[in-house]
Amino acid sequence: MNPNREEMVETKTKNLREVEDIITKAIKKVNGRKENDLCKYIPMTSGGYMHHFTLRKMKNRHPSELGSLIEKFIINADRPLSVAPKQRAARGSRKRKDQVTFSRTQLERMLNIARLAGDKEMVSILAPKKSLATCKRELIASIRHGKVEAELWNAYVESLTVLQNCLLQEQAQATAFSR
Repeated sequence: MNPNREEMVETKTKNLREVEDIITKAIKKVNGRKENDLCKYIPMTSGGYMHHFTLRKMKNRHPSELGSLIEKFIINADRPLSVAPKQRAARGSRKRKDQVTFSRTQLERMLNIARLAGDKEMVSILAPKKSLATCKRELIASIRHGKVEAELWNAYVESLTVLQNCLLQEQAQATAFSR
């Protein structure tokens, strides 16, 4: 092993020991239990306080920088101040504001209005999508009762088409994957 390498390793372990001592003092000062408790006292340039992963990385990669930050914001401070967390986007803030949502009863009323108006396109859009098995069952039951329901037949054909398209896509993906 070359002498420069040995010196670097020695200095790194020395820095790590010094930082460990600084961390221990800082934990006592803020009445913490573990080193992650120090994070909320160290501000970051991007806003908020230091993340515990960042603290860990700095401890191993840049111990002298971490030591100086801890000394500056915790040890040398009369009363260490807790940093406010970084502002985050509110939950649901990415939802579209211009999109209208209807309750179940409102949707049923709209469906009835479309049926009364005879607008088959709106009925197919607003009607809940039924599974192939449900369509089959209802179609067989309507035939037994001697009723012909075009809407039910259309729902059956639509669900069959969707199923076939899904199977074709899966088959194409499997073929592309096997190449």
